[in-house]
Amino acid sequence: MKQGSTGCWLLAALLLLLCSSATAHAQRKEKGKKNEPLVALPDEQLINNGVSEMLAAWQIGDVGLLHKHYADDVIVVSGAWEPPLMGWAKYLQAYQAQRERMQNADLDRQNTYIRVLGNIAWAVYQWQFSAVVDGKSTGARGHTTLILEKRNGLWLIVHNHTSIVAEPAPPKPAQSPAGVRPGA
Repeated sequence: MKQGSTGCWLLAALLLLLCSSATAHAQRKEKGKKNEPLVALPDEQLINNGVSEMLAAWQIGDVGLLHKHYADDVIVVSGAWEPPLMGWAKYLQAYQAQRERMQNADLDRQNTYIRVLGNIAWAVYQWQFSAVVDGKSTGARGHTTLILEKRNGLWLIVHNHTSIVAEPAPPKPAQSPAGVRPGA
């Protein structure tokens, strides 16, 4: 009986070892899953998230985060009457000069449309801007078109074209015919 009893204990210990090993393996496997995304986001959503992050970086002045979304060979067409900016270094220089004059920047994006064709995509949107520039409150509205290219698995802005929408001028007062005085 002692021998059978020892065999039972040995079998029980082996089963316990197998169960704990299987449990530990399942826990390691499950732990690995926690660090992996459950579902890969579609490119349109990745681009939309990237545009949001880029605009946030623009507003707060985070140059490192801003550069994360721009290709080094980007071409930027601004809303000002000036030649296109060729490359990240030129864009950064213009951006920093603009930021020095600006406080409390707020840029709201709306009516976004994103289209993806292979490794090329474009995003178009309208925006409203307000800030204190040179000590005065100012605002503007406009449109932006971004062209993006997927490079090494990341969507980068390779072209940024921004246009400011001109606000309509206030109506001019009606002119009187020559020689006729109002109220005469």
